[in-house]
Amino acid sequence: MKPNKQLLLKKRPVGLPEKDTWELAEADLPQPNEGEFLIKCEYISLDPAMRGWLNDTKSYIPPVQINEVMRAGGVGKIIESKHSDFKEGDYVYGQTGVQQYVTSDGKGFHTIDPDIAPLPMYLGTLGMTGMTAYFGILEVGELQEGDAVLVSGAAGAVGSVVGQIAKIKNCKVIGIAGGTDKCNYLVEELGMDGAIDYKNEDIRVKLKEYFPKGIDVYFDNVGGEILDLALGRLAMHARIVICGAISQYNNTSAIKGPSNYLALLVNRASMKGMVVFDYAKDYGKASVQLGQWIREGKLKSKEDIHIGIEKFYESFLRLFTGEKLGKLVLKVSED
Repeated sequence: MKPNKQLLLKKRPVGLPEKDTWELAEADLPQPNEGEFLIKCEYISLDPAMRGWLNDTKSYIPPVQINEVMRAGGVGKIIESKHSDFKEGDYVYGQTGVQQYVTSDGKGFHTIDPDIAPLPMYLGTLGMTGMTAYFGILEVGELQEGDAVLVSGAAGAVGSVVGQIAKIKNCKVIGIAGGTDKCNYLVEELGMDGAIDYKNEDIRVKLKEYFPKGIDVYFDNVGGEILDLALGRLAMHARIVICGAISQYNNTSAIKGPSNYLALLVNRASMKGMVVFDYAKDYGKASVQLGQWIREGKLKSKEDIHIGIEKFYESFLRLFTGEKLGKLVLKVSED
């Protein structure tokens, strides 16, 4: 019987996870019961949120348990079905985990069409990444035409889509990214109005230059010092969307919070966290709109794909080293 390679959580990390946080194991190929189907996983999504799922603390979703398969969204092909609504040959998206095969009763899975878009795009712009950007900037950020928008982590999976949506809505958009190549990508390929290289430029000075009248919407993916600097440059009635804080995820000391929070009071501004799962009932609407923008050439999608479940750890680290552009995806098998 063909084995099923799985990545199991073996210990809870402190700071940046080490390779032995997980173990690559082999299990028997799972068999579907009545009302279930068997998926051959093809691609899995690598996301900063994975780091939070390793902590045994209260959050918006329970932590991955020790000896459980590492949680991950994935896309794959149904190779056997005993479910009336899913047939053999269908491609599906859902929580597959980091493994080569998985069975499901269909809950949380939906079919996707590889003829409309490449499979990895359903983990990025047409998946949770795109949904996060869509609802984060439009619903939580209450984006208005003409807003001056700042996006951190702007060359990443969510930030790159946020910036493009804001441009589609006729806003001024400045992205923050690390390095000349990423900043050039934001302006030359994604059409943002400017970029700040946090590795080589004075962010405070550049914010003053780009936002003489203040920031109307700040979409935050990184937290820490950059959030604090953005707070110091808010316009009246500004909106801050807290999507993530990747600069803080591997801290071994206390999380660094904003010291400029009184700027919210002075500017009658708001700061609100968002989790994409809260908008599940409207995913269909967002998917249609994102797909239309892609077809019209208004929205570009970029996937950074790495190959082999054995390469999970090296690929995962790219989330925190910045050695990626766009959406980070792992192709589970080399075939």
